[in-house]
Amino acid sequence: MVLAGVVGFGLLQLVPYGWKHSNPPVMAAPAWPSAESERLARAACYDCHSNETKWPAYSFVAPMSWLVRYDIDQGRDALNFSTGKGKKGHDAAEKVQDRSMPPDRYLRLHPDARLSAAERQILVDALNAMDEGGGGNRGPGRGGGD
Repeated sequence: MVLAGVVGFGLLQLVPYGWKHSNPPVMAAPAWPSAESERLARAACYDCHSNETKWPAYSFVAPMSWLVRYDIDQGRDALNFSTGKGKKGHDAAEKVQDRSMPPDRYLRLHPDARLSAAERQILVDALNAMDEGGGGNRGPGRGGGD
């Protein structure tokens, strides 16, 4: 029984989805209204919503690699701070305000991304301000690399 489990786990590693861990170049960086709002966004949002993802060790092992890859693909498609792509700041602010972002499954493995009520409000205010023209893209930022 144990041997079958080990063999099954080994076979899961052969599924190619989730193997690619790339960070495309940063094409644009948002002009955060404050250093604190940028720090909070980097801690709570950037792993899935930028090209500056930090790939944890478990992201290299199936089946977790599949979930991580899927979440990052979906996150970058919805909003990417490194390209200016996706939802407007107001939409992102609503998700942060209603606590659907960052998602609970992310917070379980990344406790540093947990936002206090005050931090959540700082991030919401910053995202709304950026949407109203208080911020924009500053052009190329820090590069990603593979």
